[in-house]
Amino acid sequence: MRRLFSTFSSGPPSLGLLLLRMIAGATLIVHYAQLHHGATLEATALHLIAAVGGLLLLVGFWTPVTGAIVAITELWIFFLHGHDPWVSVMLASLGAALALLGPGAWSVDARLYGWKRIEIRRLDH
Repeated sequence: MRRLFSTFSSGPPSLGLLLLRMIAGATLIVHYAQLHHGATLEATALHLIAAVGGLLLLVGFWTPVTGAIVAITELWIFFLHGHDPWVSVMLASLGAALALLGPGAWSVDARLYGWKRIEIRRLDH
């Protein structure tokens, strides 16, 4: 799993990645919540997949895979449904960027798959 992440940036870059994840995740969830009741089953399913991806992006879990799925789903929504096209383009771009950049230090991915420090204590007899 570590091969999916280039690094777990810390400091200001990590804060920037956290901000990107929060904006993308919240927008994906709100975009699904605003879906009209008369939407087709296909549109509802695509928006649900994107909303679940948004939830995973919020916490930073499987960020490269989730970002790629969000990008593909939002491009699919853009090409098939055409309503509100710029929101889908923006969300697809954010998903692709997060897939390429990784989650940052403040994420579940960093806790599960980040570098670990092992301290070996010296035994004094």
